[in-house]
This record gives sequence, C-alpha cells and structure tokens, in this order.
Amino acid sequence: MSLNLNRTLLTTILVPCLWGSTYIVFTQTLPVDHPLLVGALRALPAGLLLMALGPGLPPRDKLLPLSALGLANIGIFFALLFVSAARLPGGLAATVGSTQPLIVGLLAWPLLGRRPGRGQILAALAGLIGVALLVLDPQAKLDAVGIVAGLASAASMATGTVLIERWGKMGSPLALAAWQLTLGGLILLPVALLVEGLPPTPTILNGIGLGYLVLVGTALAYWLWVRGITTLGASVAFLGLLSPTVATILGAVLLGQWLGGVQLLGIAVILGSTITGMLLSRRAAAAAARPQPRSA
Repeated sequence: MSLNLNRTLLTTILVPCLWGSTYIVFTQTLPVDHPLLVGALRALPAGLLLMALGPGLPPRDKLLPLSALGLANIGIFFALLFVSAARLPGGLAATVGSTQPLIVGLLAWPLLGRRPGRGQILAALAGLIGVALLVLDPQAKLDAVGIVAGLASAASMATGTVLIERWGKMGSPLALAAWQLTLGGLILLPVALLVEGLPPTPTILNGIGLGYLVLVGTALAYWLWVRGITTLGASVAFLGLLSPTVATILGAVLLGQWLGGVQLLGIAVILGSTITGMLLSRRAAAAAARPQPRSA
C-alpha cells in the first residue's frame, strides 16, 4: 500500500474515533426530544462552513445525484440516528448501527457488481457480535421504533457509501462532503420544524455540544470520511465498527471503569473483523476491476 493510501487510511480511522463521542454529546448536552432538528442543525452549518472553505455552490448538472447522497448519508441518516439514540440505550443503539458493514457488502452486489464473499459476510457478522459483546446490556429495554430507526439509519448510510463509489468523482472530498451536508441539512430542516417545532430556549451547554458536533463530529469527520470512501472504496464501512469500541474505551479511561473479560473479547473480535473485512473487501474490489479474459 502506498504512502498516500496509508495516510488516508490513518485519517479515516480517526473518523469513527470522533463519532464515538456523538451519543454522549447528544444525550448529555442537546434536546433529545428534538432529534430531527438536532440532525439538521448539525449538518447544515457544517456544510456551509465547508463550502466557504473553497468548493462554493454545487454544480447544477450534479444536483440530482448530490441530493440523493445528501438524503441518504445526511438527511435520512441523521434523522433516524438521533431518533434511535433518543429511544435506545447507547449500547443497543451502537449494536444496531453496527449492521452497516453487512448492508454495504450486500448492496455492493447489485450496485457495484461485486458479489460479497463468504469471508466478507462472516467478518461483518463477527463485527456485529463483537460490538454486542462490548456494549450490549442484557437488561437493556427494547424499543421497536428505536430499533427500526437504527437499522434504517444504517441502511441509509450504507446506501450512500456504496453510491459514492459507484458514481465516482463528482468533486473533491471537501466539496463532496460540503454539498452532501448542505443539501441533506436543507432537506431535513423544514421536516424537523414541521414535525417537532422549535426547541426550548438554547443554553450555553447546548451551544457547546452543538458546536462540537458541527465542527469536529461533522465538518471535519465527514470530510475525512468522504476522502476515505473515494480513495479506499466502500470497504471503509468496516471502520465504523471502531466507533463503539473507542467510546467504550474512553468511558473506561475517563470514568475509571475496568473492562471485563467479555468486553475485552468483544474488542478483539471487532479489531479482527475490521482488519479482515477491509482486506477481503479491497481484494474483491481489485478483482472486480481487473479486466476479464475474452472467450475465444
């Protein structure tokens, strides 16, 4: 792997580390009874900020595919993600969301012409089991709406991830992230206001939490994530398994909680499935891109 690919991989790994803090920031600093509005206010300012850094307005001839990406990766994903986070315990929400690599592998077949191998499917399932071992509380209260929202949010972002690879280069990673966030935020904002109305008077704590989500958890994170997808392909979805891992480790360090044997096993399974899944997915992508010999 070249030096540039190694750098891109390392910066892409940073993204799930940043996203690992999203749940606690949302539940502790922002109005959980306005999940759609929080999603819109997270996306739109981040997109406008990135556009101000250079890309400008999206090209007219690319508005339709960019709007589709913005809807899948931002509008629908953010809305359902925060609905899931508001209705489910953090561990259960993370476990449901970890289905994304499996969904990406299945969608790559019809959309990219890459049939997922048995190893990829097993790696994705192992990652899901690893996350469950790490964060799932057996006593967690199930909520049907929260579970469906979590699964749908994972499916939505998985679709957007595969479509970015399918449609190819429509702009630089910075531009693609900026346009997706802006268009997704513009689609979600009126829906949020119509469904949820205005939130209570914002507090300083709300401002701090939203500022962190906009600048670090969204603008920076999505720029790096889109760069990872455009460079490394949809296989980066396996890196999303690291998000609950980092969140759990940070919680253990900051709160002085020791990790038990089951949690350590979960971490080992997640790391193994992430590495294996990415290697197998990239190998499958390389094989699909290789010219096929012509029959006589």
